[in-house]
Amino acid sequence: MFDTLSDRLEGVFKKLRGQGRITERNIEEALREVRLALLEADVNIKVVRDFIDHVKHKALGQDVLASLTPEQHIIRFVAIELREMMGGSARELDLKVKPPVKIMMAGLQGSGKTTSSAKLARFLKDERKRHPLLVSTDVRRPAAMEQLRVLGAQIGVPVLETRETEDPIEIGSRALARAETAGYDAIIFDTAGRLQIDQELMDELGRLRAAVTPHHILLVADAMTGQDAVNVAQGFHERLHISGVVLTKLDSDARGGAALSVRAVTGAPILFAGIGEKPAALEVFHPDRLASRILGMGDVLSLIEKAQQNYDQTRARELERKFKKNEFTITDFAEQLRTLRKMGSIGELLGMIPGLKKIAGQADSEEAKRELQRIQAIIDSMTAQERNNHLILNGRRRARIATGSGTSVQDVNRFVKQFEQTRKMMKKFTRGGARGMMRGLGLGS
Repeated sequence: MFDTLSDRLEGVFKKLRGQGRITERNIEEALREVRLALLEADVNIKVVRDFIDHVKHKALGQDVLASLTPEQHIIRFVAIELREMMGGSARELDLKVKPPVKIMMAGLQGSGKTTSSAKLARFLKDERKRHPLLVSTDVRRPAAMEQLRVLGAQIGVPVLETRETEDPIEIGSRALARAETAGYDAIIFDTAGRLQIDQELMDELGRLRAAVTPHHILLVADAMTGQDAVNVAQGFHERLHISGVVLTKLDSDARGGAALSVRAVTGAPILFAGIGEKPAALEVFHPDRLASRILGMGDVLSLIEKAQQNYDQTRARELERKFKKNEFTITDFAEQLRTLRKMGSIGELLGMIPGLKKIAGQADSEEAKRELQRIQAIIDSMTAQERNNHLILNGRRRARIATGSGTSVQDVNRFVKQFEQTRKMMKKFTRGGARGMMRGLGLGS
């Protein structure tokens, strides 16, 4: 995710490492390269201009902490601005309305609108304990209507029976009546799409909006189309006043232009991110976590959440206690790795662990497999005492572990450093969530 942008920014920060103190000149030079990196990532030019102005103002206008290097100083304010540019913090879909909550899904053909409608229905059903009804108003595409029926059956969500001969407005009215009589407390309308915005499409969507008076109009946009996705979002927003965005294929986006621009251009928050094909592959969008991943600091917060979803409540509470008391051990780390490896994407897992982002985009490569094998071999070569207290790992013990695991002392040292970074971030997390973690790392405002 955003590998190209991450690599470019890492190169910018690396140039600052050899410089002993912060000066206006090295800040100016670094920000020129950050600007180029963002433009190459297909970020909207006005957004880039505002971003650089804000970072420059903050970096030059505040007292420099004595403990910060030039690299850390710039990273601090780039992280803050990245987070703010994408919305600051996660935004919940407001469900506190008189039921049924009505959600219109809009977007161009091919953006993933039908799939996202089903994913959202699953999210509301499983994560928010709602009873949704799926409705297709895309009468021009019988295949889309059939696709929604199939997806609804897969996730256990009812789909209103519709026919291609019906008018979308009639379907909308029938859906409202069905929800009233059957007790559905959420309706998701999968609307028509075109290859590009045209007046006929907007007229139809406008009529449907007037008929069903949705509480939310969510735009589904393909993150991989970059600036085109931003232009589409702007076009839909001007005509329909969208209330939020669902970015699909975010896990495959190497540049990041859409995610970094769409909120600043439209003012509408990114609410969800599509990160795969499975019904559960829809996540609440967290700007602070994504900023952390872009800057190569991992996403331990999501790592924790994913692991806890696969533990029973007793084990989850014990893990939380260990995070707070800073008692998280290599034994616990190994258990989380085993649990997460059962969940699917190794690349996603690696990208969340500090220090392993480099190989996250090559999850199926031999290098990635070897790295995981090295980590497992190193852990297996430790005694139970060492796994439960890594502070006793002196030079002699590390040499023995390296020999026993068929790795080098440098490999062992690198793993211990990665573990300590992860442990540190987990403790910061328990002091106040994502913002608490960012502040604790010197990246909060």
